[in-house]
Amino acid sequence: MLDLPPRISDSLLALVHAQRALAYLVADDAQNLVRFGGHLAHYGLAELEAGVPASQQVLFLEGLLPLAETPFLIRSMEMPSKRVADVHFFADEDAVWILLLDVTAEYEETRLVQQKAYDMTLLSQREARLIAQLESTNRALTQAHRELADSREALQRAHDRLQQELREAEHYVRAILPAPLAEPWTVDWRFVPSTELGGDCFGYHWIDDAHFAIYLIDVCGHGVGSALLSVAIADTLRSQALPRTDFRSPAQVLGALNQAYQMERHGELFSTVWYGVYVRARAELRYASAGHPPAFVAGGPWPEGRTLQAGGPCIGLSPAARYEEERCALAAPARLYVFSDGTYEVAGPDGDLLGFPAIAKILARPAGEGLSELDGLLAQVREVHGPGVLEDDFTIIKVAL
Repeated sequence: MLDLPPRISDSLLALVHAQRALAYLVADDAQNLVRFGGHLAHYGLAELEAGVPASQQVLFLEGLLPLAETPFLIRSMEMPSKRVADVHFFADEDAVWILLLDVTAEYEETRLVQQKAYDMTLLSQREARLIAQLESTNRALTQAHRELADSREALQRAHDRLQQELREAEHYVRAILPAPLAEPWTVDWRFVPSTELGGDCFGYHWIDDAHFAIYLIDVCGHGVGSALLSVAIADTLRSQALPRTDFRSPAQVLGALNQAYQMERHGELFSTVWYGVYVRARAELRYASAGHPPAFVAGGPWPEGRTLQAGGPCIGLSPAARYEEERCALAAPARLYVFSDGTYEVAGPDGDLLGFPAIAKILARPAGEGLSELDGLLAQVREVHGPGVLEDDFTIIKVAL
C-alpha cells in the first residue's frame, strides 16, 4: 500500500465514495448478508435485509459465493437500477466483502467511441467508393450500379442463409432433447426458447439399471456460441465422456465438467449446471449444483414444497472450484422440478420480477386431472411478461414418482 498521510488517504476515499458511488455488501461464511452500506439505492439495492442469504436478495451473486479465488473482479456488470458497476470480491477471514464502484460513464463512453469508430470506418469506405465512381465514366458508373445491385442480392441471400442456419440450429437443439417418459415414472418438460438462440439444454438417462441421471445446463449469453456449448456439455453427460469419473457421483461429475470446460478455452463462456442421480433401490436423490438455481420438490411429505439447496461456483470460472454432494429421500408421490433462471427471472412491463417464491407456490399445488402445472407456470410467466417473446429461455423438467 502507498504510505500516505491519513488526511490524504481520507480525501482519496471520500473522492472515490462521491464519484464512484461506492457501496458494499458483507456476506458471512453461510452466504448470509451481515452488513451493507454506501450508495445502495444508486444500484437499486436499497431494500436489503441482514441475516438473509445474499443470492436471494442480490441476484447477480447467484453462483459466485463461496469465492473460488480472492480477490476477484467482474467488470462492467449491469445493476438492477441499470447503472453499470465494477464488482470487487475480497475474502476477509470468515467473511466476503463485495464492493460496487460505478463505471457507467466509462462504459457509455466506450460504447460511443466504438460506435463512432465504426461509423467513421463506414464513412471512409463510402467516400472511397464515391471518389472512384466520380472519376469513372458513365459506363463505369452504370457498371457500379449493376455491381451494387448484385451485392444487395448477395447480401440478401447471405442473410436468408444465416436465418435458415439459425432455424436449423434451433431444430437441432430440440431434436436432441429427450422424449418425455411414462414409466417407471413420469418425466415431462417444457422448453420455450427466447428471442435468440439460447444457452439452455438438458437431458436424462439411465446410467445403469439402478441409477437415473437428470441434468440441466444454462450457458451465459445467447447466440450460436452459447447454444453449441450447452449442447456439447449435454452430449458429454449423455455419452459419459469424462474420463475417470463416476457418473453416479454428482460432485465428481461437476468437478470433471469444470476441468473440461474452463471459460478461457471456450470463448469466455461459463455455465450453470444442476446434476442429480436418482437411486431407485434406495428411493434417494443425490445432487450437486454449479451456480444453478436450486431444484424444488413437492408432494408426499412436503405439501408446501421443499427447496433443494446446493452450493458451488459456475462451471468454467476457476479450475480450483470444488462441489459438494447433497442427498434427499424421494419416494412416491413426490414431484421433482429442475429449471433454469429463465422460469422465474421474468420482468413485467413495470419492471417487477416474477421471482422464485411465486413459481414455488405454483409448483407446490398439483394441477387438476388432465392438466399440467408446467403449463400453468408457463401461462403465469407469459401473463407477467406480457406480449412478445421471452428474453431468456424458459426451461423446466418434472419428474413425478
